[in-house]
Amino acid sequence: MGLDLPSGGHLTHGYYTSGGKKISATSIYFESLPYKVSQETGFIDYDKLEEKALDFRPKLIICGGSAYPRDWDYARFRSIADKCGAMLLCDMAHISGLVAAQEAGNPFDYCDLVTTTSHKSLRGPRAGMIIYRKGPKPPKKGQPEGALYDYEDRVNFSVFPSLQGGPHNHQIAALAVALKQVMTPGFKAYAKQVKANAVAVGNYLMNKGYKLVTSGTENHLVLWDLRPIGLTGNKVEKVCDLCNITINKNAVYGDSSALSPGGVRIGTPAMTSRGLKEADFEQIGEFLHQSINITLSIQKEYGKLLKDFNKGLAGNKDMENLKAEVEKFSAKFDMLGFDVATMKYQ
Repeated sequence: MGLDLPSGGHLTHGYYTSGGKKISATSIYFESLPYKVSQETGFIDYDKLEEKALDFRPKLIICGGSAYPRDWDYARFRSIADKCGAMLLCDMAHISGLVAAQEAGNPFDYCDLVTTTSHKSLRGPRAGMIIYRKGPKPPKKGQPEGALYDYEDRVNFSVFPSLQGGPHNHQIAALAVALKQVMTPGFKAYAKQVKANAVAVGNYLMNKGYKLVTSGTENHLVLWDLRPIGLTGNKVEKVCDLCNITINKNAVYGDSSALSPGGVRIGTPAMTSRGLKEADFEQIGEFLHQSINITLSIQKEYGKLLKDFNKGLAGNKDMENLKAEVEKFSAKFDMLGFDVATMKYQ
């Protein structure tokens, strides 16, 4: 069981469409059942999750997602997993940097396995980690005395030789560097600022009258529901992309199609790493507001069909002006890793 994709879950957590089409290998090769957020609040409905789990009796429950802006109740997940006899896995790929800096809930106290990529809020190379329990299990009724966790051999064999080829030593070295950076006070400050910046841009958009899923955020992202203003995520993503603003179209709960989703996801780690603070993200919020007005204007003139909408993108003066503003603003903040003044090729 994993969080449903339109509820903020990840494609790899057993997703299949409302029509039953199996999209991910985890739904093709395994029997899966999603749990969902409340249609009213956007928060995970833990009571319905427990009810489903006790009926479905999954072997594995996954907590973690790719577009859920709130923290996770790991203790409740552990209680539900124990009641239905399931293993509990946390996929903390998107929030692992916050977890490492103790700016998000700690899944390690409750989960049997924890997985993460290392190139998102953790700011490392494109790689991943699998972390598992080992040693003696806590005493439990009906369990043999001195029972040990057996994840180590199973995980290692599943990775190699079952699924993976030889190790990529450059990624291992880069991951070691990233984890060393995580131990510095600067990384803690970065993680705190990531959350503060997400709150800042989220509040700015809400003050403009826009709807955010769960009406805010507790982590590094905001999920913006565009349906109340009659727009889709793919149109707004396209306009923003042409104005040098990187966001991504994203499903929101209640969506029926992932190809034409009702929202966009906005993340703060990358620009936080370039030194932006709350006031800067309010300016980003203003750029996003301008992009919405442009999108609405194009849709009004050219129509809602994407093929018609795209006709209004070429040579759009408002988009050209916004792009210039964005470039002027972003040029004030250095890119990490090199000094422009010393570059050989300008």
